[in-house]
Amino acid sequence: QVQLVESGGGLVQPGGTLRLSCAASGSIFSFSGMGWYRQAPGTQREWVAIINTSGDTNIADSLKGRCTISRDIAKNTIYLQMDSLKPEDTAVYYCYGTSLARHYWGQGTQVTVSS
Repeated sequence: QVQLVESGGGLVQPGGTLRLSCAASGSIFSFSGMGWYRQAPGTQREWVAIINTSGDTNIADSLKGRCTISRDIAKNTIYLQMDSLKPEDTAVYYCYGTSLARHYWGQGTQVTVSS
């Protein structure tokens, strides 16, 4: 089973930029798609972005224009670039991979947007 490990979270000021990484222990092509969810305290997990095996991407409407998802095939890693961060972006960000209709999850990385 391929493991997913996120990194890159932390404390950032409003208006700042952050790039999250999700490294897979095996080939990212083990998954039909990989992406990100986030969960703020007291809320349900919210889908953020996806990149499929063809490299096609999709971003949640509420985040379009501020988020970019990309990948490095050689490193078996996907990324989430977030710009113009707002306090409401504060959440735990989870990487996931989908295989045979099942989601596999990373452990999450905390992003806190605060001055």
